[in-house]
Amino acid sequence: MTVHIEGDVGNAAQVIGPVPRRLFGSFVEHMGRSVYTGLYEPGHATADDRGFRGDVLELVRELGPTVVRYPGGNFVSGYRWEDGVGPERPARLDPAWHSVESNRFGLHEFVGWAEAAGAEVMYAVNLGTRGIQEAVDVLEYCNHAGGTELSERRRANGADRPFGFKLWCLGNEMDGPWQIGHKTADEYGRLAAETARVMRMIDPDVELVVAGSSHADMPTFGSWERTVLRHTAELVDHISLHAYYQELHGDTDSYLASGAALDRYIRTTAGIVDETLAELGLDKKIGISVDEWNVWDLRRWNEVDQARLAEGGWREHPRIIEDTYTVTDAVVVGSLLSSLLRNVDRVTMANQAQLVNVIAPIRSEPGGPAWRQTTFHPFRQVAALASGVSLRLTVEGERIRTAQHGEVDLVDVAATAGDCGRGAVFLTNRATASPTEVRLRLRGARYGVYAVETLTTPDGETRHAVNTADSQPVRPVPLPGTAVTSDPGGTTITMTLPPLSWTVLQLCPEAGGHA
Repeated sequence: MTVHIEGDVGNAAQVIGPVPRRLFGSFVEHMGRSVYTGLYEPGHATADDRGFRGDVLELVRELGPTVVRYPGGNFVSGYRWEDGVGPERPARLDPAWHSVESNRFGLHEFVGWAEAAGAEVMYAVNLGTRGIQEAVDVLEYCNHAGGTELSERRRANGADRPFGFKLWCLGNEMDGPWQIGHKTADEYGRLAAETARVMRMIDPDVELVVAGSSHADMPTFGSWERTVLRHTAELVDHISLHAYYQELHGDTDSYLASGAALDRYIRTTAGIVDETLAELGLDKKIGISVDEWNVWDLRRWNEVDQARLAEGGWREHPRIIEDTYTVTDAVVVGSLLSSLLRNVDRVTMANQAQLVNVIAPIRSEPGGPAWRQTTFHPFRQVAALASGVSLRLTVEGERIRTAQHGEVDLVDVAATAGDCGRGAVFLTNRATASPTEVRLRLRGARYGVYAVETLTTPDGETRHAVNTADSQPVRPVPLPGTAVTSDPGGTTITMTLPPLSWTVLQLCPEAGGHA
């Protein structure tokens, strides 16, 4: 059976919206080995004079994150930002991750690292144990030019020019009972509103992200957003949405349909935002910031890592949540990226959580190598190739029924059309046992195919194949046999997708022939 996919490049009504560069963000939290022996390891053979691991930085630049959220996450709800600036760096207990935070790496170090990585900083303030004054102080420290105690302290600490952070998160996952300083929606909404109001007095140009739900299954999802927005809608620019997915009980079909679940979560949240804005009589847009998303085997955290932390006592940067990702995980990550592209009319930014070691596309060993996990590749491809506008496509063909997410298309797809006649198509084949033939018809443009790459199970391996420090067999490889024909009405591309695969087509102005 052939899956038919159609889109009209020349029809403005089929454009979902521009692709925001902030869609390709990442996340660094003071958690496990994300920072220490991840980004930062003085004495490592590749480290520079600031202690930044050169091998990790090289992989980060290849991965291509455009914005990085920092310093948390759950960590931020107990964090004192002042501990991470200046010559005196007190060690503190971090209750969020049952570890000792040395504070050797702090605000200035992260700014230097982000500049080296070519990424914008998205900074989160502590609304758990602290509040308005802390947020105002760190904003003044970061963004005020000089002449005040805090701005002069920044200059004395080596940064003569202000950091000029644009993006600020108003706390983290405050709906979660696991969060330090957990609050009701009314408590958090009022605190976030008052914090936002004063931050705008200090710097009117900041963009503020208010904390939405931690996941779609939270018992307060929906009511939380409505209550928080009733307090904050006039003052904020974005509301967050966090989403993690995992394979449960061997239900691979449901896991591979995670992109459809994210679609539903985003559209439901968007509807709640619109209803609340209408209720308040506000004529404005509030974007959705998917500022934590990924695949994550929570069973390991619940059953292994937490027990290890309890037995090991309080230590610096313990090994926690270092998931080793499979081919299947990479295919799901690809489908989640496609979901983000399909929802650019509402999603203004997104951050894959996290960047190094902690449920991350990049892994590293202390004193040893750094390498690409399987999930590195779909993120790198989409960040590099998705540009211009996202296109609305129709899919006709086989569908599969899943236990968790209902009926979904066998082939998941997203596409973008960029400048100079270039485009990209991203396809996920959810069939686990057989290849799937696809006929893609793009009306209104005459394309050639510059390259076709697929990420699937390597020869002789299973869908559980992984990349390790010693061997990285899972990577995109050329997909042969793609046929391209053009006519006055557009372009038709036919291909056969391997089972359980993520495939990327790079389109260019008509070249004809076969890839």
